[in-house]
Amino acid sequence: MQVIKPGDNQGTLYIVATPIGNLEDLSPRAVKVLSDVAVIAAEDTRHSGRLLQHLGISKPLIALHDHNERGRVKSIVSQLMAGADVALISDAGTPLISDPGYVLVRDVRAEGLRVSPIPGPCALVAALSAAGLPTDRFLFVGFLPAKRTGRRTALEELRKEVATLVFYESPHRILATVADIADVMGAQREVVLGREITKTFETFYSGGAADVHAALTEDPHGSRGEFVIVVRGAEKTESGLMAGAVDVDQLLNLLMAELPLKKAAKMASELTGLGKNELYQRALGLKES
Repeated sequence: MQVIKPGDNQGTLYIVATPIGNLEDLSPRAVKVLSDVAVIAAEDTRHSGRLLQHLGISKPLIALHDHNERGRVKSIVSQLMAGADVALISDAGTPLISDPGYVLVRDVRAEGLRVSPIPGPCALVAALSAAGLPTDRFLFVGFLPAKRTGRRTALEELRKEVATLVFYESPHRILATVADIADVMGAQREVVLGREITKTFETFYSGGAADVHAALTEDPHGSRGEFVIVVRGAEKTESGLMAGAVDVDQLLNLLMAELPLKKAAKMASELTGLGKNELYQRALGLKES
């Protein structure tokens, strides 16, 4: 059992959220903390240096990123124990949310030192708030695997998840990822995609996964910027290969009587919202039996 309260002789590690695009989203409290701490740990000191320069703040910066975090922890803990306050910031948004900082926060807390969050911008929360999809239960996945096989395997594992799903994605993979969502989770699975949230060219695309992919493909700027993908969770009736009142086996048999197997699976996916791959495998089994 551990209870950590403010102390007089030891420093505090502040986890400070910074803007994801619009600099006006930085809170006055965040500015004050960044102005008052002894040192700032930043994911990219050059990037964060520009933000601090804009704010008129001059503080010692130390780099803390995925490749050096474990090596930096001991030094930061020592500074906190000596009474110095330290702020942790990432390139954008809230630290630790698909950003470095977990090892530092874990070890600082293990030493009985205080960790205090300074809340603010977070891309996943911003996207959820504007998506119009259920928010009572959601699963933040972060970045899917970069390679197609791993990405599709991960999506297949998430296909029956009833919670709203939230992903981050990079511009050079966004089209492939949305195409895989349409293929694995169903062309009609509802998707809301936020691009460049809070920035000048903020854009939201919404509709069935296949329609969102088509809109991105047609948009000359569709593969530029930072992306958050929000996907409606599966209907509970999808478990057991049932979609609503539809008997999927019966539907596949009817379609296979008129269409090649692949086309039958694809059409069944569009009609039910179930994953094309699973329907194809199910259709194979029905055909063999």
